[in-house]
Amino acid sequence: MEIFMKPETYTLFENADKETIVETIAKELKTRNESPFWTDKVAPFTSAILSVLIPLREQGLLFTPEGKKAEKLTPELFFEWSDFLSLKTLAFTLAHSNEAGKLLRTSLDDEACEKYEPIDLKELGEYLSRYTVNLEREDLDFPIANYNLHQGVSNVIKSLL
Repeated sequence: MEIFMKPETYTLFENADKETIVETIAKELKTRNESPFWTDKVAPFTSAILSVLIPLREQGLLFTPEGKKAEKLTPELFFEWSDFLSLKTLAFTLAHSNEAGKLLRTSLDDEACEKYEPIDLKELGEYLSRYTVNLEREDLDFPIANYNLHQGVSNVIKSLL
């Protein structure tokens, strides 16, 4: 299913800082008749994802969950990473990359990967741990209910943009 976004949404994701994007989504959420249940989930989820995507954007090292180079931070790329399993994988990829001092698990060229600067994973890690993602062992699953919840959160965000 194709997503249709407002042109200003693309500009926002390509250029704005994390706080501006989160504030914009939160303001839009307030204008909708969404349940407070979603209101409490959308901003922290958005912030956690952007806490790593913005630094990757700044380094010119954005990539898709399949490891392919992405030229820009777009709403579509954001939604690809908002899949809870993909987000968990991203956290582990960046943790391993931080340890190695270069970007791993992508098909980006070696020269670009060597320019990788470690990214602070504190916010993303805290967010994932609240939803029982084991941050020590990548092979362990998390409850399917948490996956389903995050699909719902993603759908609410899509409806806002």
